[in-house]
Amino acid sequence: MKIVKQDAKAGVITVVPEHVDDLWTLHQVIDAGDEVSGKTVRKIKLEGERKSEVSKKTVFLRITVEKAEFDAQGELRVNGKIIEGPEDVARGSYHTFAVEPGMPVTIVKQRWLGFQLQRIKEAAESKPPSILVCVFDREDALFARLTKAGHEILARLHGEVASKRVETKQPRNFYEEIVTQLETYVQRFAVEKVILASPAFWKDELLKHMKSQELRRKVILATVSGADESGIAEALRRPETQEALRQERAAKEIALVEQVLAGIAKGSAVAYGLAEVTASAESGAIATLLVTDTLISRSRQDGTFAAVERVLQGVEDAKGSVIIVSGKHDGGKKLDGLGGIAALLRYRLT
Repeated sequence: MKIVKQDAKAGVITVVPEHVDDLWTLHQVIDAGDEVSGKTVRKIKLEGERKSEVSKKTVFLRITVEKAEFDAQGELRVNGKIIEGPEDVARGSYHTFAVEPGMPVTIVKQRWLGFQLQRIKEAAESKPPSILVCVFDREDALFARLTKAGHEILARLHGEVASKRVETKQPRNFYEEIVTQLETYVQRFAVEKVILASPAFWKDELLKHMKSQELRRKVILATVSGADESGIAEALRRPETQEALRQERAAKEIALVEQVLAGIAKGSAVAYGLAEVTASAESGAIATLLVTDTLISRSRQDGTFAAVERVLQGVEDAKGSVIIVSGKHDGGKKLDGLGGIAALLRYRLT
């Protein structure tokens, strides 16, 4: 995440998300009632001689947010009523921003909560996940790694994968050359995930030549239309890639929830449920607070968010950390079963 502008007094922050984790962060901090603005694509009706036509046009719009959704394909959609835009766009009509990496977005709040500012700061300071991408076909392979600015091309290989009908060792040699290159980069850059993407069945053929089980555990398979630079962007947008990256993030959240559950079973320093957690926050005893995005959304809708907000603010004032947990994975569902809120304590309350 790149912070372009921040005016705390006016409650304005302009950011540029750089990868899918940044979109997830924005989903966590954008609330109903916020104002969001930026350049976006809008369908405009054009009145012709015979009938009206619809044209897509890039315009600057500002909306009052009603909801923000982060879907299974890793897309962030922010919907609300238009309050500023070109003359040919009706005020009060609805628009949905499809927020993507590289798209500048301005968010205005009446009041930014500390944990929201911290999430933005952490996203700006964090490194992107260590991901290696290899797109290839029967003749070419292109290697790249993710960076905060997008991706960096590492190498290009050229080979010739002959038809299965032709007796030749060339396919094996080319595949082995790709695997060797992958192993080199995995070690050099401490790669966590390897996205192997190709048209048709080439990726499956390559896996047959990958002997290292450690490397195979890092692999995510995706289908793309070509082995060029546009194929890298296509691979990163694929649902299977986004799901794997979400699982990485979810694993950390699930581990924290499991700590809470283990603490409950052992009677150690944990608290759960709004009443118990509130008492712990007032005592300054919370080291780590876990709150599901489900609870935040529900409490905003039913008018009880003020109570949740007091806990969030209390934990921040006591220098504790706040973790917003997705309610969509198993850990989030378990936490929702505890009331959507729990805490790891610095000490047990008597």
